[in-house]
Amino acid sequence: MDKDVHMPAAMAGQLDSGIGAERLRHEQEQARYNELHLLAPFGYFVVGIDGRILQANLAGARMLGIVRAGTERCHFRDFVRRAWRPGFDAFFEAALNSRTPQRHRLEMTCVDGGLPAPVKLLASADGSAQACRIVVEPVEPQDQLAALERSEERFRRIVHCAGEGIWEIDAFGFITFVNPKMAALLGCDIEDLIEQPLVRFMDEEGRARFEAHDVRRPHAQGERVELKFVRRDGAELWTSAATTPLFDAAGHYLGALALVSDITRQRASAERIWHQANYDELTGLPNRHMFRDRLRQEMHKADRGAGFAALLFIDLDHFKEVNDRLGHAVGDALLAEAARRVKGCVRASDTLARLGGDEFTVILAGLDRVASVDRIAQAIIDALAHPFDLQGESASVSASVGIALYPADARGLPELLSYADQAMYAAKNAGCNRYSYFTPDLQEAALARQAIARELRQALAEGQFEILYQPIVSLRSNSVHKAEALLRWRHPQRGLLAPAQFIPFAESSGLIVEIGDWVFREAARQAQRWQRSIAPGFQVSVNKSPVQFRRDAALYQGWVEALRELALPPRSLVMEISESTLLDGAERVVERLGNYQALGLQVALDHFGTGHASLAHLKRYAIDFVKIDSSLAALAESDNSELALVGAIVAMAHKLGLEVVAEGVETPAQRMLLKEAGCDYAQGFIFGKPMTALELETLAANRMGGAA
Repeated sequence: MDKDVHMPAAMAGQLDSGIGAERLRHEQEQARYNELHLLAPFGYFVVGIDGRILQANLAGARMLGIVRAGTERCHFRDFVRRAWRPGFDAFFEAALNSRTPQRHRLEMTCVDGGLPAPVKLLASADGSAQACRIVVEPVEPQDQLAALERSEERFRRIVHCAGEGIWEIDAFGFITFVNPKMAALLGCDIEDLIEQPLVRFMDEEGRARFEAHDVRRPHAQGERVELKFVRRDGAELWTSAATTPLFDAAGHYLGALALVSDITRQRASAERIWHQANYDELTGLPNRHMFRDRLRQEMHKADRGAGFAALLFIDLDHFKEVNDRLGHAVGDALLAEAARRVKGCVRASDTLARLGGDEFTVILAGLDRVASVDRIAQAIIDALAHPFDLQGESASVSASVGIALYPADARGLPELLSYADQAMYAAKNAGCNRYSYFTPDLQEAALARQAIARELRQALAEGQFEILYQPIVSLRSNSVHKAEALLRWRHPQRGLLAPAQFIPFAESSGLIVEIGDWVFREAARQAQRWQRSIAPGFQVSVNKSPVQFRRDAALYQGWVEALRELALPPRSLVMEISESTLLDGAERVVERLGNYQALGLQVALDHFGTGHASLAHLKRYAIDFVKIDSSLAALAESDNSELALVGAIVAMAHKLGLEVVAEGVETPAQRMLLKEAGCDYAQGFIFGKPMTALELETLAANRMGGAA
C-alpha cells in the first residue's frame, strides 16, 4: 500500500487487539486492489462508514483538489452538491449493505473552476463492513463507459503485474507515467517520479548514455539500450531498456515509452569476469593477457614514430627461499609490496604487470633516449633491495632485470618477450641485483648501440650522409615545383642505408638533432639552386621525427641566419611532421609550430588519414599542407568509399586554406582520380623514385618542356 494512505482507526484497533489472519489477509487484498487504481484515469476513493475519505488515487485527489496525505480530514459528502446529498446518502447506505455494486448519478463540486459537474458513481462495499469503494467518472454513454472500464482494468492489471519496469516521458523528457515495478526499482513512490525529468534519476554517466541513445532524434526507431540510474538510496541501477519513440500522425515527436529490466547483477558479474580475465587477483596489476595487449599497442605507437618502447622483465632473486621459509601467506604479502614499490618507480603512463609467480614486467613507452631506461631500471633494483617487513617477519630479496628495446632489438612481440627474458637471465647469471640489455652475446647489444653512436658522429664529421629527392608534381600543370628531401647514410662497409636502419639509434643517442640541422641546411642550399634553375618559388620538404621536433628549439636562430645568408625566403622550406607529433602535448606542439610559423617556415602534416589526427587538428595547429597517406591513394582506385574520403579531406582542407599532397601515387588511374578529387599535388613512383639533385633538375626541365 502507498505510504501516504492511512489505515482507518477502527481497522487498526482490530488488528492491534489480535483479530485473526483471515482479517489480515483481507486487508492485504484490499491494499493490492487499491494499488491497481492508483494510476487510473478516473477518480477512485475508499470512504469510511462515517463518510471520511480514507484513500484517494491521483486522479481523484486532483478532481477534488485535496492532498492525498491528508484525505481523512475530508468528507466525501461535502463535495456533493447540496441538492443531491439526500440521494447520495441513500446510495451510500445501499452500497454499504449490498453485495452488488450500486450505481448513481449526481453533481459534485470539483476543482475545475469549482463548478458543479454531473458524474456517475459506482460504489461497492469493501468486505470489511467499515468502508466502501467509490469510482467517480464524468457522465458518458453507458456502453462507452463499460468498454472503457474493461479496457482500463485490463491495462491496469497488465501494467501492475508486469515483471519489468515501464516509464513514459513527454517530448521534453519529463516522466508522464511509471508503473509500480519501475518505482520499486528506483526505490521511490510513483508520485515522486511523475512530472520529474527522467535524467534527474541519473548521474553524469547515466545522462551521457541517455543522450547518446536519445530516442528524440528525427526518424528514431525503437532500440534496446543500457541505461544507468541512481536509486533513492544512492545505489547504482543498470537497466536494459527497450525504448520506443512516440510520434503523432504528422510525425511530431510526442515522447517515448520504455520497457525496463534490471541488469545490475548481470553487469556486475560481467565486470567481475572481465576484471578476473585481465587483472592479477593478488596485486591488482594487469595480468599476462592485458600485458600482451598493452605491449601490442605501444609497439604500434612506436611504429608510428612516437619514440621507442622498452620492455623490462623483472624476476625476484631468492623469492623461492623466502616463500618456502616463511610460507605462502608471507610470500603473497611480499609480492604485493614488491608490486607497490615497482609502481612507485615508473610513470603513470607506463604499464606494470604481473605475469605470474615472482615475475613482473614493465612497458616503458614513448621514450626518446636509452638513459631514461637505465634510470628507471636502477630505481626498481634499489627499491626492491630494501628489506621487507611482513607480518612481523623480515625478508630480503633483490631483482634481476632484463631489457629489450622496440624496434631496435626486435620487430615482433614474441621476439621482444624472448629477448627481454634472455636479458633477465643474463643479469641473474652475472650475480643478480642488476639489469642487463638484450644482446645475442650478453652485453653485446649495449656495446653495439654505443658503437653505432660513434659511427654516426663519424658519419657527420666525414660527410657520409647524403640526400635524395623525390619530386612533388602539380596535378594541374604537371610541373615540378616541390621536392621531398630523403636522408641516406652511405656506410663505408654496409653500403647505402635507409633511415629506418639508423634513425632509431640517432634518436636514442641524441644525435638526431645534429643530423636534422645538417639536413635543414643542405636542403636550404638545394632549394636556393632550384629556385634559380627550375622555378622562383621552389620548395623543399624536410622530415622531422617526434624526438627532433621536441628538441631542436636551440637551432632556430642558426636557421634564420642560414636562410638570410642564402637570401632564401623561409617559406622555401617545409617542415614535415607526423600525426603522432600532434599527440605529444598540445601546448608544446602549439608553441613549436608557432615558432616555425614565426620564422616563416611552412608545415606539412604527413601520412594524414590513417592515424589519430583529425580535421580539427588542421584548424587548431599552424599547418599549411596536408599529405594524404599512400594507402588512401591505392585504395581510392578500387574503393569508391575511400575515394569519397579523399574528396572529403581535400574539400575540408581547401576550406581551411590548406593545400593537399597525395603520397604513393603509382598508376595513371590513381593520378586521374586524385586530380578529379581536387588534390593539388602528388608524389610517387609514377612521377619518379628518390633521385639525386641533378636527376630531379633534369626531370623538372623535361616536364616543363611538355613531357608527361
